[in-house]
Amino acid sequence: MPDTDVVVLIPARLAATRLPDKPLADIGGRPMIAHVLARAEEAGIGPVYVATDSEAIRDAVTAAGGRAVLTRPDHPSGSDRIFEALGRIDPEGRFRVVLNVQGDLPTLSPGDVAAALAPFADPAVDIATLAAVIRRDEERTNPNVVKVVGTPVGERRLRALYFTRATAPHGDGPLYHHIGLYAYRRDALARFVALPPSTLERREKLEQLRALEAGMRIDVAVVDSVPLGVDTPADLAAAREILAGAH
Repeated sequence: MPDTDVVVLIPARLAATRLPDKPLADIGGRPMIAHVLARAEEAGIGPVYVATDSEAIRDAVTAAGGRAVLTRPDHPSGSDRIFEALGRIDPEGRFRVVLNVQGDLPTLSPGDVAAALAPFADPAVDIATLAAVIRRDEERTNPNVVKVVGTPVGERRLRALYFTRATAPHGDGPLYHHIGLYAYRRDALARFVALPPSTLERREKLEQLRALEAGMRIDVAVVDSVPLGVDTPADLAAAREILAGAH
């Protein structure tokens, strides 16, 4: 029996177009997926598994002392991959909360991983995620920086009303940079992956809009920093520099 009702799942696959074999990219002598695994384990909120369709990634995780689950190769998203992995790890349904940590966030703060669970203090919340206040002007108009539009429901917490690549909301006040880490109640994850892609999801190319369009509630914990997402060779070089400095 698990000591916690939370499980952390990290979806990872090799088929990245801009940075092939990304999870296995070397950062300080360790593959990137091992760094993400270590950050998630340091959060101390529950067991951590990597969900992958690659034997090479599985072997790298095992060599790093972690646990991996092989999944089908045809999943359209990380959410679908972790749902399959959850069924393999815990068919009895003992884990009630599933935390999805992206496998390309090697600089993620363990404290921020744990912060994603805070909104579940409210039983009305289906999904929880993270955001940080945008500090750099160029990020306000960058379509690659996803913004969350939300209404405050507590200290450093928002109820998400919309996610967009546009500059929003209009007017004075902070803009929030969405961080792609999600905590799901187990039944919410099952409902989410059963839904078809939605109109606004297809338009914005943002999967989380599917949940909002279906009437699911997403709350956002506001944290202080945005982890570097590694998508390009330049990002990889930056991650190597950041983590070299940290040690």
